[in-house]
Amino acid sequence: MKATPMKFATRAIHLGYEPDQTTGSIMPPIYMTSTYVQEAPGESKGYGYTRAHNPNFTILEKLLASLEDAKYATVFSSGLGALTALLSTLSKGDHVVGVNGLYGGTHRLFNSVFKRFGIELHLINAPTPEALKKAFAINPKWLFFETPTNPLLEVFDISTLAKFSKEHGVLTIVDNTFATPYLQNPLKLGVDVVMHSTTKYIGGHSDVIGGAVMTNSLAIKKELDFGRKAIGVNPSPFDVWLITRGVKTLAVRMEQHQRNALKIAHFLESHPKVKKVYYPGLESHRSYAIAKKQMHGFGGMISVEFNLSLENTKRLISSFRLFSLAESLGGVESLVSHPASMTHASIPPDERRRSGIVDGLVRFSIGIEDTDDLLQDLEVALEKI
Repeated sequence: MKATPMKFATRAIHLGYEPDQTTGSIMPPIYMTSTYVQEAPGESKGYGYTRAHNPNFTILEKLLASLEDAKYATVFSSGLGALTALLSTLSKGDHVVGVNGLYGGTHRLFNSVFKRFGIELHLINAPTPEALKKAFAINPKWLFFETPTNPLLEVFDISTLAKFSKEHGVLTIVDNTFATPYLQNPLKLGVDVVMHSTTKYIGGHSDVIGGAVMTNSLAIKKELDFGRKAIGVNPSPFDVWLITRGVKTLAVRMEQHQRNALKIAHFLESHPKVKKVYYPGLESHRSYAIAKKQMHGFGGMISVEFNLSLENTKRLISSFRLFSLAESLGGVESLVSHPASMTHASIPPDERRRSGIVDGLVRFSIGIEDTDDLLQDLEVALEKI
């Protein structure tokens, strides 16, 4: 029988590391070292200093590159660390076109840090051909977007945007954190670079901070490796080890995340105290057709506007038993947040509202608990308001 390529869940468990030949350890050790002994000046076994590289980095990079169908990956201290390394490849006077729906910390990094060095972010509300043509008149270096977006779960047609960018000589970068490589593979759809906050679904257990960038370009890989070393946005070996462990269950976790999310989205959509539900797996969502075309599932994130006053909305999200009021997302436990005062508070109020992030919007990160328990928690809390 001819061997076929390994499926995603198998690669997530088996790639990146061979059991140790000396001890037989099925899991890699944690290489907690800052430096490495050299055989002679300038002659090493591939590692010189952990800020630049570490065996744990190599293991996770091989694994993530495979899952994202990339040739190369570089791991970082956080998602923003990954973006910082990417931005370090730009120069004073360079422009980036972004699509509304970016994480609040991304806005802060561009507008409060890199803007001072002459790198400008220009946002468009929707990536229509007309808007892109107008935006590209400034000759940007990048087109940068998230899909699904944060927090309205808008899904953009990746292949169409990548094709448009290539025609104009613009690098396309996609933040794939919400979808994960399990549900969406932007490199296969034509983009140049994919980034992740591995803090979220890839790590999956709310116990580690990390980031990663994947690409098929050796030149970009070299720039990112240099940026990690030069800027010092390297992760610790232990953090990388934790993320590697988390990846092993990514496939099974994402199945339960989205199974729960779809049932909860239907429940909320039919509830009289709910005004609107944003979830790409609902046929009522305006991105449903695109999501169905380019994704392998709809993910575990839901945003909701309730038919409640702002005061009662805040009371509601502070009263759940299982949904913890906290920032971040993608862990095994369910979380709820208020984007306007939490994850997107760094964005000016007028700009938030123009982006559709109204003060009453609530974002849920659906965990992998029993579906009935989560539904009961929502039902009981809504009855009390």
